[in-house]
Amino acid sequence: MIEIAMRKTLSVMTYDGDVIVGSSTPFLFHHALYRRLRSPHDTFDYEDMAEIQRWTVTEPYINMSCGLGEAPYYESSRHSLRFVDIVNEKLHIVDLNKGPSSLESFDLGTPVSTTADLVGSDDEIIVGAKHGYAIMNRNTKKLEYIKKVWDERDGPGKDERMRFNDGVVDHKGRYWASTMTDPKVEAPPTDEGVLFRLDPDMTLHRMIEQVSIPNGICFSPDEKIMYFIDSPTSNVFQFKYDKETGDISNREVFYHVEGDAVPDGMTIDVNGCLWIAICGGGKVLRISPEANVVGEILLPHARMVTCPAFVDEDLFITSAEEEEPEKYPDSVKYGGSLFKVHVGVRGMPVHKFRRR
Repeated sequence: MIEIAMRKTLSVMTYDGDVIVGSSTPFLFHHALYRRLRSPHDTFDYEDMAEIQRWTVTEPYINMSCGLGEAPYYESSRHSLRFVDIVNEKLHIVDLNKGPSSLESFDLGTPVSTTADLVGSDDEIIVGAKHGYAIMNRNTKKLEYIKKVWDERDGPGKDERMRFNDGVVDHKGRYWASTMTDPKVEAPPTDEGVLFRLDPDMTLHRMIEQVSIPNGICFSPDEKIMYFIDSPTSNVFQFKYDKETGDISNREVFYHVEGDAVPDGMTIDVNGCLWIAICGGGKVLRISPEANVVGEILLPHARMVTCPAFVDEDLFITSAEEEEPEKYPDSVKYGGSLFKVHVGVRGMPVHKFRRR
């Protein structure tokens, strides 16, 4: 791994009664790099004054062959990381105290795409599986559905045609999880996807409908904004978020990914910056709350990057196998592996589902 941090030396000057923060060396004139302060005592975010910070990760933390590695989830009490392989229907767990050699893999017999811990339970976790939300026994890895999501209004066959895809628990213990067309059943994806919200009282809500590959979900540190990705649109959307009720409104495009690669999973740091996996682009972008690119992690041997997750100041990144091996032979080597990079900032805390 090579880490490169690019910084400028700041200078302060005055112009027409205002204090202007600039740079002592030439740089691209940009609103994120040039700011007026109302007085010499005002504060500013140093990161806004920095050029893009870049890291290059050339080797994986664990060299493996996930068909579709996803959903990295850090358990601080166990200092372990778990993640899934949706395509091969596996759960992977690594003890971070022991390192890569501690990796354990379990066959689940059904596609699981998102997991979360449960408040008050050490023996079980909750997962998004083929047909809905399920409880998984940690020891046996057996699943028992507690809330299936499809009913008569959806017509025949939808429970078999769909599967879960991504999810996150908010600070109130509500589990947001999305569904999409199961590629093993029907391809290409349709717009039948739904973002669900399961509340602690087991009430199920359909929050967003008519999406095709709903992916990353994050909440801003001040709990006023929800971010959401529908990958084929190449958009990261933002919504006004009511933290007490869980309601969302005022959908807007927050950031658009240019080119053929698409945004996939994402996480958020304590500064409110999104870390977005760019699937097909071999990178993770760090996007500031002002929608500027302020960081970039390059993974030259894994084009199909899927989802990042924080462990302290490290970022773990899952990936999938290369979809076009003849066209992108360099991506075959480590496609499907798990990566790790030290980024020097912490992520927002991970929450547990509060089942009543």
